[in-house]
Amino acid sequence: MKYIDSNVFIYPVVADEKTEKKALLAKNILLKIAKGVIEASTSSLTWDEIAWSIRRLLNLDVAINEGEKFLKFPNLKLLDIDEKVVKEAQRLVKEYKLKPRDAIHSACAIKNGIKEIVSDDPDFDALKEVKRIRLEEL
Repeated sequence: MKYIDSNVFIYPVVADEKTEKKALLAKNILLKIAKGVIEASTSSLTWDEIAWSIRRLLNLDVAINEGEKFLKFPNLKLLDIDEKVVKEAQRLVKEYKLKPRDAIHSACAIKNGIKEIVSDDPDFDALKEVKRIRLEEL
């Protein structure tokens, strides 16, 4: 099981895959998840990041559409954020100086026994509890 960071969902929407390699890599990862080739999960926080980023970069209508698509994404397990996850996130912020959202994603993975986070964000590299998998590695 791999934890999927929000940037994997955002890149294919906001960037042209013909000119932005990350968009194409992310799209290919999403296709593998949809086909069941990659066993994947993410937290409910990912919906927030998708909706916010796409609304800010594009517009509200696209954000609404992409939010709905995310909630129906095949073969993706959506994990809850509860008090235990938030307390773990607090520990990660203190120990690794992570940004709060990165800490929540990391804590959600850790509390669900997931050892790998697929992300373009190098901030996850500081963690000892999970390993970041770069987009080009999948």
